[in-house]
Amino acid sequence: MTASNSTIFSVSELNLKARKALERDMGEVWVEGELSNVSRPASGHIYFTLKDDRAQIRCALFRQRARFVAAPMRDGDQVKLRGRVSLFEPRGDYQLIAEAVQAAGLGELLAAFERLKAQLEGEGVFANTRPLPFPPRKILILSSASGAAIRDVLAVFEARWPLADVTLIPVPVQGADAAPAMISALGLLNRQTRLDPEQDIVLLTRGGGSLEDLWAFNNEHLARAIFHSRLPVMSAVGHEVDVTLADFAADMRAPTPSAAAERLVPDQKTLKRQLEQAENRLHRAMQSRLERDSQRLDTLRARLRHPGEQLNRQRQHLTALTQRLQRAMQHILLQQHARVTQLERRLASQDMARLYRAEQERLFSLQRRLGSAMQRAVEVRQMRLNSAARELNAVSPLAVLGRGYAIAQDEKGHIIRRADDTAPGQKLSLRLGEGKLSVEVKRRYKK
Repeated sequence: MTASNSTIFSVSELNLKARKALERDMGEVWVEGELSNVSRPASGHIYFTLKDDRAQIRCALFRQRARFVAAPMRDGDQVKLRGRVSLFEPRGDYQLIAEAVQAAGLGELLAAFERLKAQLEGEGVFANTRPLPFPPRKILILSSASGAAIRDVLAVFEARWPLADVTLIPVPVQGADAAPAMISALGLLNRQTRLDPEQDIVLLTRGGGSLEDLWAFNNEHLARAIFHSRLPVMSAVGHEVDVTLADFAADMRAPTPSAAAERLVPDQKTLKRQLEQAENRLHRAMQSRLERDSQRLDTLRARLRHPGEQLNRQRQHLTALTQRLQRAMQHILLQQHARVTQLERRLASQDMARLYRAEQERLFSLQRRLGSAMQRAVEVRQMRLNSAARELNAVSPLAVLGRGYAIAQDEKGHIIRRADDTAPGQKLSLRLGEGKLSVEVKRRYKK
């Protein structure tokens, strides 16, 4: 066959046909292998090689898909990859365009996790809903002594609530020995009679990691130990997206170790601010109460009058009445005198002797009546004054003393109301209706 009798392709046409044939015939495939030559250029795409002990293939994971890949994507990692076989036309490179990447073995672990979760949930192991003490008296932390989680937790406690009583029980949090160690430590704590489930709490925590790193917290025996724990348990394992069986079995789950510390103790700054606000409200309430009581005291003081003041006002009133009576009498006398003068002029043309005698008798009669009226008016006013004086004297504390009672006071002027308020030999002052006495207590009597 010569070239003139065959279809002649350009290189680009050949590569195009090869790419279409690969994509059409192969479709999507799952491939498992080891990562190598992982590259992350500025474009956001990820380029790498997937290999086994006998072959390798170039792979590309474009930026749109790379954002959703949870696998670490490090050289040497064993992964499972879903993608489509293709060909990079400019270089003629056979390659695999990745759509999804996950760590090898992750599917089996997730399946085991879901099976165990369903089993424990059916048994009621995830039914703990006990309220946690806030703030707890003691916080017992099961975690690694050298991990980042314990440092984060202690830093939050120091910043929010330095008074927190924290005890670290160091246990491994990864590997085959982790779950038995945590179960043993939890059992030991629950046997401590000095620990009170109403006041103390256990915090089970560690930092983030892969599903394999956190697998110890998916141990069914650990989940059961948490469920049967006498002490309430808070779980804070990994990051917010990490969820373990220990989280489901615990009384409360926190998304991170730091979040757990924040939920366990109050914020001293917030409490200080609330205390200052309460103090300000109390100060304002006290000030308002004092102002109201002061106004009420002023009102009562203005209404309260000493008996002497009442007597003085009655005397002043009596004096005013007497002056009015005198002025009225003088006015009447002037009127009578004017009339007498008028009558005298009228009598000048009449029998003066007879008229004089008649009018003189009438005048004497009026004078007697006026004297009697004045006397009665003075007596009425005097009776009113005496009545007012008796009323005032009835409410006066001095009147009570005048009836034979006495007021006993100690050296500081405090009034003695009970015999038990005195002591033999104590000096007392007795205030009588007239004068005072200094006495000494010889003996006390109950009645």
